[in-house]
Amino acid sequence: MADAIDDRPQSKRIFVNHVDAYSGKNISKFLSDCVVGSSLEEGEEGSEGEEDRGSDYIPPSKEGTYTIIGTLQNPANAKPDWVKEVVQYAAKEELADHLMECDIIIYDITEDPDQIDEATWACSALHAELEHFDNPKMFILLSSVMTWAKSKPLDPDDPEIPFTEDDYRRRKPHPNFKNHISAEKLVIKNGKTNKGKFVTYVVAAGLAFGMGESIFHFLFKAAWEGKSPALQVFGTGTNIVPSIHIKDLAGVLQNICDQRPKTRYIVAVDDSQNTLEEIVRHISTHLGDGKVKHVTKEEALLSKDLAQADFDQLLVNLRMEAMFVKESMRIMWIAETGMCENIDTVIREYKQSRGLLPMRACIMGPPAVGKTTIAKKLCEHYKLHHIKIKDVIDEAVENLKRLSARADEGEEEEDDGKAQEAQELLDAIQESRESNNDRIEDQYIIRFYREKLRSMPCQNQGFILDGFPKTYEQAKELFAVDDEEEGEDEGGKVPSYHKGTMPEVVISLDAPDDFLKVRVMNLPEGQVAGTHNTEEGLTRRLTEFRNINREDETILNYFDELEIHPDHIDVSKDVSDDMRQTVDKLIKSMGEPRNYGPTPEELEEMERKATEERLKREAQEQEEQERKEAEEAAERARRQEEWAERLDEVRRQEQEVLEAQSTPLRNYLMKHVMPTLTQGLIEACKVRPDDPVDFLAEYLFKSNPQVD
Repeated sequence: MADAIDDRPQSKRIFVNHVDAYSGKNISKFLSDCVVGSSLEEGEEGSEGEEDRGSDYIPPSKEGTYTIIGTLQNPANAKPDWVKEVVQYAAKEELADHLMECDIIIYDITEDPDQIDEATWACSALHAELEHFDNPKMFILLSSVMTWAKSKPLDPDDPEIPFTEDDYRRRKPHPNFKNHISAEKLVIKNGKTNKGKFVTYVVAAGLAFGMGESIFHFLFKAAWEGKSPALQVFGTGTNIVPSIHIKDLAGVLQNICDQRPKTRYIVAVDDSQNTLEEIVRHISTHLGDGKVKHVTKEEALLSKDLAQADFDQLLVNLRMEAMFVKESMRIMWIAETGMCENIDTVIREYKQSRGLLPMRACIMGPPAVGKTTIAKKLCEHYKLHHIKIKDVIDEAVENLKRLSARADEGEEEEDDGKAQEAQELLDAIQESRESNNDRIEDQYIIRFYREKLRSMPCQNQGFILDGFPKTYEQAKELFAVDDEEEGEDEGGKVPSYHKGTMPEVVISLDAPDDFLKVRVMNLPEGQVAGTHNTEEGLTRRLTEFRNINREDETILNYFDELEIHPDHIDVSKDVSDDMRQTVDKLIKSMGEPRNYGPTPEELEEMERKATEERLKREAQEQEEQERKEAEEAAERARRQEEWAERLDEVRRQEQEVLEAQSTPLRNYLMKHVMPTLTQGLIEACKVRPDDPVDFLAEYLFKSNPQVD
């Protein structure tokens, strides 16, 4: 029992810098699933079959696998699930303590030049503590083949002889990669002191590709988006670009960790000798429209998506052969023959790693129900292609006319045959229109639709079908598989169909005919003129729609049979402007967009619109506030004026009351008091007494008729 326990593989701690960057992430994830020593056995454990898994795949825990310790390039990022511990440090001494606890240290200096200084410091710090090691340690520097970029050919008469590890002392670096070769020399030197306790390796890796891409990403993105007229090739494009799949590179590192080989300098490249033009052309053909364009090196440097280091690496011209890897290592190769030979796998990884999965939807419903309005808004939100029957026909006919015109321009024989086929198809379509009241037969429409839905833009981003197909038979023909293709069978229970064009989401909009008629009647006259939305035209179209969509015979039955159950939405309940409620409901059910998201220009435009809306809203709020204040001031003035009028009225009434109450007293005074008072005043004037008041009082007392 004790022997059985001792035979179990013992886990080892591996430090990997920047586990959130492209190389560090993929290498650390790969190693976290590798059992220590598994590459020494026949039939390597590790990542066999993992190339078909998504980028978010978390491998099941195994006993004796490597334990990953690492740092983050962006401290704000969360710790990856496969990483045991993330090292955060304020001083290098703190980092050194963590490195001392690890068995293997891997430093990648291919992506971030700032890591060169840290890698050389780490190697030197470990070398200085050599005598204090509790167990042997290994240091692996992941460098670049750019340290060979200016090496002279081994044989001037035969420049196609490849470089191998044996020639590493003759290597000459690119001028921008001199720091890399200095780091390589330091690491090799430090590993010679005591190989039993501290062994060092340098891996000169080719340009890494796969799993979402890094240096080649701008090419993949440009081809996927399809916005550029052609994919760019820098210079002549004849330079040989050494490359290696990122998982194959991780496999090389796993073998070094397991084997501790005697060779200290290892070249890690695949068997391909692809030129830059071959790589660009394969990416364009399998992910884009197949067009490439040569640009000068000066024009290439103007690209804002291309860094100087990436530019230097893409223009490298090296023939290299990984002799030691091929002869001494066991690797479960993902792309041993290079990117071009495995382009389909690489593209699948690229889409899965970056979540660039096409979204396909189909919107059905009666005329005037809002299919086009909703489809347009959904396409804007998800960045999908809006497939309308008129656009599909016009585009297809225009392409046929353009192709047919090549026959008159003296093109090559192959193009001449295509031009003749295009002209014959145009003639057949014209005959069909003449015999069918200017309508094109379904066979031609379905042909155009199949070509459109299978085009690279629709296959990359996805699409929304607007109102077509309309019948069960049209849907069956549109989504049918070709003779050479394999469809979904599932034991014959589900009809076969083309997986790449079948909608994932089917939306059935509906509303009563009366509601639709009222909606059209309320449309501005300018929107109705020249369309089928006249009263007579709408009635006819509604009748046709209801006739071909009875309960027992409808296109929705086709999707139900495939277990793609439509979402039924009654738009008559949507009271919002521009059917915003329905659109928001569909966005919630369809999920998050599966694309790159807004570009910097789009983010700037969104920010500008948001600012405009905020300023507009603030202006409206200010205007509303001023209006309310003006209304309140006017109301206050009106009330003050009303109060003043009422106060004046009260005063007038009080005056009238006082005057009315004072009349009897005045009459009494005039009759009984004033005559006597007047006579007394006259007498006072005559007598001129010393005290007129006392004289007058005595006179009034004596002359009062009421006093005897």
